[in-house]
Amino acid sequence: MSADATKAASFLPLELDGTQATTLAAGALARIVAHLESLPRQRAADVDGAAEVAHELIERTAPEEGASGSELFDLLFDRAVPKSFNTAGPGYLAYIPGGGLFSSAVAALIADAVNRYVGVYAAAPALTQLETNVVRWFARIAGLPAGAGGVLTTGGSLAGFSAVVAARHTLGETFHDGVLYASDEVHHSVAKAAALAGFPARAVRTVPTDAQFRIRIDALTAAIAEDRSRGLRPCMLVGNAGSTNTGAVDDLAALAELAARERLWFHVDAAYGGFFLLTERGRATLAGIEHADSIALDPHKGLFLPYGLGCLLVRDVETLRRSHGSGGDYLPDMQADPDDVDFCEISPELSRGFRGLRVWLPIKLHGLRAFRQALDEKLDLAAWTNEQLAALPEIEILTPPQLSLVAFRHRAPGKSPAERDAFNRRLLAEVNARQRVHLSGATIRGAFALRICVLSFRTHRDRVQAAIEDLEAAIAAAT
Repeated sequence: MSADATKAASFLPLELDGTQATTLAAGALARIVAHLESLPRQRAADVDGAAEVAHELIERTAPEEGASGSELFDLLFDRAVPKSFNTAGPGYLAYIPGGGLFSSAVAALIADAVNRYVGVYAAAPALTQLETNVVRWFARIAGLPAGAGGVLTTGGSLAGFSAVVAARHTLGETFHDGVLYASDEVHHSVAKAAALAGFPARAVRTVPTDAQFRIRIDALTAAIAEDRSRGLRPCMLVGNAGSTNTGAVDDLAALAELAARERLWFHVDAAYGGFFLLTERGRATLAGIEHADSIALDPHKGLFLPYGLGCLLVRDVETLRRSHGSGGDYLPDMQADPDDVDFCEISPELSRGFRGLRVWLPIKLHGLRAFRQALDEKLDLAAWTNEQLAALPEIEILTPPQLSLVAFRHRAPGKSPAERDAFNRRLLAEVNARQRVHLSGATIRGAFALRICVLSFRTHRDRVQAAIEDLEAAIAAAT
């Protein structure tokens, strides 16, 4: 045997035997568990030198020979993983956190290992049913009626895209005079979805918000009337159930009433806030969501699951089938029974992974009560954070938390608007440099502000206490 052949034989074949598979999995699991146990001690965002590490890892060609699992795990856990935002850690209070439940990661391993195809019901009826159960659980949580359904997606952006496609389909072939309405707090994915769905650039009409960053009903009503008078066709209204910048929740009940009166498709972007429906306070805040035609949810946010899990719910699943269904001679017969779902008929995807197990297993293992209690804790922590911020001199809270997000800034008296923005950016950098927490900022109504979003199941009172302490220290150092 040649030297090259001997080297190749020393590494893993494509088909692993039981011992090889167990050794590989055990080696990975040991590093994963050690990583999870170290999360509270890790830096909140270790990006110093991250670009240099990334450039060192550039490979222009794929290797001809294999490497050992331990060598590759060392590369991942010692070099690549640490140089990033610690999004799964307790100190990650930036953007919209995703917790990364380990039970969901186990489900992903199972789903990928069994490698069953769930794009059509006939290929794996029982597994498809488990995923269908998950979607219907979500529809029930949202208060949608019997006949509601939907599909799990990669995230809120794809969910919103399919909602826009469904709404566009109601206009027929001539949809270029259609208009979509959303507030100036809406996620940028709405405009992106409209463009991808073929709407012209002017189709998305931005409506101003009130002092609580909620869409103004009076301005919305006037905009719809104006567009109708110009010969345009209002077709879709997007409401926020937890905006990214401020966590704002629109008056969903009023929007539902207006949408019904104006014959608009009513979509609710609940990617961040939707799963607070599991709590009593969340249901009160999101009242009216049950009247939506479609709802975007992100289990990788409010259910603390790993990234890559979204959901689109629709009031009438037939609207998805009409707008997304297509055929092929190579496909089996699609199902007629409403309990038996062919996901390829109601989504853009034909090839898709068995992502439903990543939701089904954690819910079955932990029960909804565990998620409800964790979400209630996040609401409590946000309220406590708001109180602590309000007690700090010269801190302006842009709006009290409607869910678990607080946006605020230092007034920086005596400074110009540009100097005030620079001062607040400096505060953000100072807080993050202490590495106990990681916050993010946003430009809100033309001025820079800081944000604290509490949404990880690993984040508790001690970590938000650290955020307040580090903010106080940053203010003292900067003034």
